[in-house]
Amino acid sequence: MQEDIKEVLLSREQLQETVAELGRKISEDYRGKNLLMVSVLKGSVVFMADLMRAVEVPCRIDFMSVSSYGAGVKTSGVVKIIKDLDIALEGFDLLVVEDILDSGKTLHYLLEVLSARRPKSIRICTLLDKPDRRQVPIAADYSGAVIPDAFVVGYGLDYHEKYRNLPYVGILKPSVYGGEE
Repeated sequence: MQEDIKEVLLSREQLQETVAELGRKISEDYRGKNLLMVSVLKGSVVFMADLMRAVEVPCRIDFMSVSSYGAGVKTSGVVKIIKDLDIALEGFDLLVVEDILDSGKTLHYLLEVLSARRPKSIRICTLLDKPDRRQVPIAADYSGAVIPDAFVVGYGLDYHEKYRNLPYVGILKPSVYGGEE
């Protein structure tokens, strides 16, 4: 796997520092609130696991799985819910935890769906933010790192279900996925 990585964008240590800082901010903002953290599977599961341990206020967690990519490297724009939440959202202060905010199409759709379920509030926490690729007006309330428009893997992010277990975020060599060098 290492030979497929062009460069390391965020090291294990940088990720730990980023998650700790996000956990501090979220803990401050959600003190005294009814926090429900929702992980958007599969990519955010590693980030979610670390983030929920960095949050120092009571919280509940749940998981959703949505798809808009299929087997490609660019979003198809068609979003489908594969696994829905188990918890009713009414009365919760919802924090949607994402691995990467890219075009924003998937998250924009997801927020519409979740808003209709009447949570008390909704905010977004993303590990990685790629504003250069944004196609809809959406922004994260908590963002770990702004990154360039490159295909990234590791720390939960994948290409064809591989590379999720890398302990860092790296840029995948374009030759691996048929992109331009």
